[in-house]
Amino acid sequence: MVLTRRGLRFTGRFIPFSQGFGGIRKDKREGDGATPAGVHRIVGMLYRPDRVTRPAPWADPIRVGDLWSDESGDAAYNQLVRAPYPQSHERLRRGDALYDIILITNWNYPVAEAGKGSAIFLHQWRRPGYPTAGCIAFSRADLRWIARRVEPGTRVIVPETLAT
Repeated sequence: MVLTRRGLRFTGRFIPFSQGFGGIRKDKREGDGATPAGVHRIVGMLYRPDRVTRPAPWADPIRVGDLWSDESGDAAYNQLVRAPYPQSHERLRRGDALYDIILITNWNYPVAEAGKGSAIFLHQWRRPGYPTAGCIAFSRADLRWIARRVEPGTRVIVPETLAT
């Protein structure tokens, strides 16, 4: 997978995407809204079993109480955690459809450096062109298409030439 100005290039297709409201940056920090430049890998896939069928055999269900720690400096920073969780976190079982399918990247994962950023996922967009908080987002149909074809370890290349 390679992000280009034409879209995400994957298996010969160009797929429209949205990026972080902070642009693409080489110096990603927690809360900056940027999509990190670099070569990342897909290391996991989560899905909402009450909303979508399993997109791939290796996808794990998002359970009630699943959260993602975004508390810089926390021992579980940038990790899946369970409610109740007192530190700052993001709910994975959202009321909207953005996280019905999540592809987890290895950005600052699994051993996280404090302040470097968390939860860089590939997920569904709100609408075309609407920026994310740093993730890469797609239409529901395109994300489902990607999820059926991607494998653990697939590279996600975010070129520095796209950086702001």
